[in-house]
Amino acid sequence: MPELIDTHCHLNEESFDVDRADVVARAEAAGVVTMIVIGTTADTSRQAVEIAQQFRSVFAAVGIQPNYVAESKVGDWEAIEELAKQPKVVAIGETGLDRYWNDTPIDAQVESFQRHLALARRTGLPFVVHMRECEADMVTQLRLASQHGLLHGVMHSFTGGWDTAQACLELGMYISFAGMATYKKGANVLDVATKVPLDRLLVETDSPYLAPQPVRGRRNEPANVAYTAEWIAKARGLTLDELAAATTRNARELFRFEGATG
Repeated sequence: MPELIDTHCHLNEESFDVDRADVVARAEAAGVVTMIVIGTTADTSRQAVEIAQQFRSVFAAVGIQPNYVAESKVGDWEAIEELAKQPKVVAIGETGLDRYWNDTPIDAQVESFQRHLALARRTGLPFVVHMRECEADMVTQLRLASQHGLLHGVMHSFTGGWDTAQACLELGMYISFAGMATYKKGANVLDVATKVPLDRLLVETDSPYLAPQPVRGRRNEPANVAYTAEWIAKARGLTLDELAAATTRNARELFRFEGATG
């Protein structure tokens, strides 16, 4: 059985409260050796750290997702800075930009994104990027950030075009794909997934969202990352074992789990 890493899941979502331990066990039984639980607010970041401390195979990322920046309370950012020091925290985020929703003005999103990138530089941790309908803005911000050196992060659940992917890759980013790569309407996503260099490719579930095609319509969970990996492998002319070996190696190089204990 190939070893896989789900680089982006939300096991801190309420829908997992009833069976979180079973979900982790199913993932491990399916060959998912590591899962990263992602924070989107100060509270969910705190929950991500708590969940990571409960399960050996689970790690955490802490941050405030762009759509939640406007509702952040006094002290929330300071909480993220403290959480970033905790054992088993392997990334900053998710952060980024989003023009699809209007929950947070874009200027406030940009300021928050820059703040997250600065924290990533200070801590030496990689950062996790959310991007929706803002490809030009994102490339601009990443190029600004690259003035400090080659970037160390991942474009999560990537749905942008190949030109944007190339720009991100040139700056040092990894590109991660979720269940959208398996949808009929996601043919463009799958096409980009076939072009990303194998040593910069990652897979994720973004669970409980974006369940891949074979289980679409159900609550997604980390065990299902194998479906997305298999879909991309087939499109690239690889075996699942080959793609799993590459994406797992890439995830370990980016997130350095071995150095995060708890």
